[in-house]
Amino acid sequence: MGKDSKKTSQRPGQGKSTLKLKIDGKKRSFNIDDPKLPVWIEDGALESGDFPYTEKMPKDEYAETLEKLQIELVKLQYWLQDTGGRVMAVFEGRDAAGKGGTIFNLRQYMNPRSARNVALPKPSETERGQWYFQRYVSHFPTTGEFVTFDRSWYNRAGVEPVLGFCTPEQHETFLEETPGLERMVVADDIHFFKFWLDIGQIMQLKRFHDRRHSPLKNWKFSPIDIMGAEKWDDYTKARDQMFARTHTPYAPWTIVRSNDKRRARHAVIRRILLSLPYKGRDLDLIGNEDALIIGSGPGFL
Repeated sequence: MGKDSKKTSQRPGQGKSTLKLKIDGKKRSFNIDDPKLPVWIEDGALESGDFPYTEKMPKDEYAETLEKLQIELVKLQYWLQDTGGRVMAVFEGRDAAGKGGTIFNLRQYMNPRSARNVALPKPSETERGQWYFQRYVSHFPTTGEFVTFDRSWYNRAGVEPVLGFCTPEQHETFLEETPGLERMVVADDIHFFKFWLDIGQIMQLKRFHDRRHSPLKNWKFSPIDIMGAEKWDDYTKARDQMFARTHTPYAPWTIVRSNDKRRARHAVIRRILLSLPYKGRDLDLIGNEDALIIGSGPGFL
C-alpha cells in the first residue's frame, strides 16, 4: 500500500518526462521524474532571469511585514464597501510564477463576501461560440467588490497562440481589441491593475520539479507544463508582443520579479495599497516600493 500511495502521489505516466532545453545558450536535458534536483538548477534558480538578490527575504521579516500589509488591506476593503468602489486585479505570468500564492496572501484576511477570485476552466462549447471576452466580463466587480483574476482574457496573448489553441487571426484580433475593452473598464471608474509575475527559466524548472514530487501540490503539474517549459522562447516572444500592444497609460502592466515569492507578494500588495486613497491609510507602515523588484511596462525587463 505504501508503494502504491507513493506512486499515486507522484503521478506517474504523465507522458514525456525528459525536457530538452536551451538555457543561456547551452543545451540541457532535465528528467523531471528524477526526485533528485540537478545541482545546476538548485544553485542557479534564484538568480536566474537577472534576479537582483542572492538570498530570499528572511522568513521572519517576510511574515512581520505581510501581516502589517494585510491589516491595511482590511482597511481598504472597508473603504470599498463604504464608498462603493470597485477593484479588479489581473494576474498573469508563466506557469509556476506564483500567481495563486500571491492572490491567496492578498485575499487571506479579506471578507470573501466581497473579495473573490476568478480562475476559469477552459471554455465550454457554448463559451467558444461567444464573443471572446464575454465569459470574463460576467465576473467583473460590482459595487464594493475586490476581484482578482488568476489568469484572464490574456490567455489569448500567451498560452493559446504558443500552444496553437487559437488562430493567428484570433490572436491579432485580441491584441487589437483589448486596449479598447480596458479603456472602458477604467472609464467606468473600476480601479484596474495588471500584474505580470516574472520568473527566470531555471527557477521555473525548480518549481516544476517541486510540484512534480510534492504529494500536496502534484495536482498543479501537468503535461502542459512540460510543453510550456520547452517553448520558453516562444512564450517570451508572445509576452513581449503582448506588452507592446496592451501596455497603455490608462491600463499599464506592472512587472514584478518573482523568483523570491516573499518579495513579490509584498510588492504586489504594496502597489495596490499605495495606489488607492482609502480611509486610514498608513503610508509609513506600508513602506516604500523596492524598485529592483517592481516596475512599470516592458522597459523594466
